[in-house]
Amino acid sequence: MTKEAQNIEWKETWHNSYLKWICGFANAQGGTLCIGKDDDGYIKHVAKAKKLLEDIPNQVRDLLGLMVDVNLHTEDGKDYLEIVVEPYPFPISLRGKYYYRSGSTLQELKGAALAKFLLQRQGKKWDGVPVPYLTAEDLKNSSFDFFRKKAAKSKRLEPEDLEGTNQELLESLQLYLEDEKMMKRAAVLLFHPKPEKYVTGAFIKIGFFENEADLMYQDEAHGNVFEQIEQTMDLLFTKYIKAIITYEGISRVETYEYPKEAIREALLNAIAHKDYSGGAPIQIKVYKDRILIWNDGQLPENWTVNNLLKKHASKPYNPDIANTLFRSGYIESWGRGIEKMMNYCLEAGIPAPTYFFEASDFLVEFRKDIYNEENLMSLGLNKRQVKAMLYTKEKGKITNSDYQELNAISKSTSTRDLSNLVDKGLIKVKGSGKRDIHYVLNHKNLK
Repeated sequence: MTKEAQNIEWKETWHNSYLKWICGFANAQGGTLCIGKDDDGYIKHVAKAKKLLEDIPNQVRDLLGLMVDVNLHTEDGKDYLEIVVEPYPFPISLRGKYYYRSGSTLQELKGAALAKFLLQRQGKKWDGVPVPYLTAEDLKNSSFDFFRKKAAKSKRLEPEDLEGTNQELLESLQLYLEDEKMMKRAAVLLFHPKPEKYVTGAFIKIGFFENEADLMYQDEAHGNVFEQIEQTMDLLFTKYIKAIITYEGISRVETYEYPKEAIREALLNAIAHKDYSGGAPIQIKVYKDRILIWNDGQLPENWTVNNLLKKHASKPYNPDIANTLFRSGYIESWGRGIEKMMNYCLEAGIPAPTYFFEASDFLVEFRKDIYNEENLMSLGLNKRQVKAMLYTKEKGKITNSDYQELNAISKSTSTRDLSNLVDKGLIKVKGSGKRDIHYVLNHKNLK
């Protein structure tokens, strides 16, 4: 038996209030409203079904402006109706109110959610909306100079575009709407000295946590997007993230716990995909063993985390901001962000980042190199296992024979120790056949 779902709803009898459901289906992905079925899907005879067959299409047309198919079915002598609603490309309202089918629920759209919905139906993005009563003179000259310097190096704009006035540069970047004679919201976020005057939550919070509940210290990065990026990266890599100091001859070498390129890529993605209408700042939580970068974001309809990992960086939620960051040379392209972050981390010898998406929360988690003696001991490994993990990190792999020789132990003890490391998710088995079996660090699947 078919069940109620995203695009199916059952009602035992017809009430005019069910026009809300038709409105909700039209504003979402379409669907079918069955009249004459209970919550378990069993048919309940609909009285005067033939009259409703005529009345419902007329009501829908007059109150919603829609054309729907209403089909009469008979099963075991019981009549029921199916109202088939197609998705509509423009917003549909019922007596001035907008409804939306989400999952198996009906929601009335209000406030920021309604504004976002109406923009989407008009083919617009939040950062492309015009801002009245602002001119190029209200923006920050030093931010334009900073952009010009980086864009000249990236060579992604023609020299004549960079040599023009600030107003002309905004037009070249498509941040100025000529018809309305107004600049876009993206221009405010990118170049205004105080974008929070116009956009609530347009800043970045950073905090160091001893655990989930205990915040030890925190900072905030304010200003426009360019200033926030520079401030955040500076704070993270001078105050929050440790550097291991080594020397090559007389030259001092700093190796950070996390690759700068991966953290910067995640930060740029958070900025380009943030839903600025939500009013919440981007938040970065730093722990002893991991970093979490959170932003209030939204995926296109029908997307999952899996295809997000393939397309997230290529379809920014704020395309005007993303395009300007690309022109400035901050990033190479928007098509390989996820892949690049993974590669940066694996090259640095730390686990690939993991991604979480629920409701409007998008989270990227980086975990530091756990394959160091201090951390391995804290995981409850014995001295033989710690020695073997460090060996595997240095050599790239370890065999059972290597383990026996390294620790001067029997094969049975070696096998037991290695199996325990596999169970803990620290290493994984590679190869096939007795002679080819070996073990490598388990970066990608580390739990």
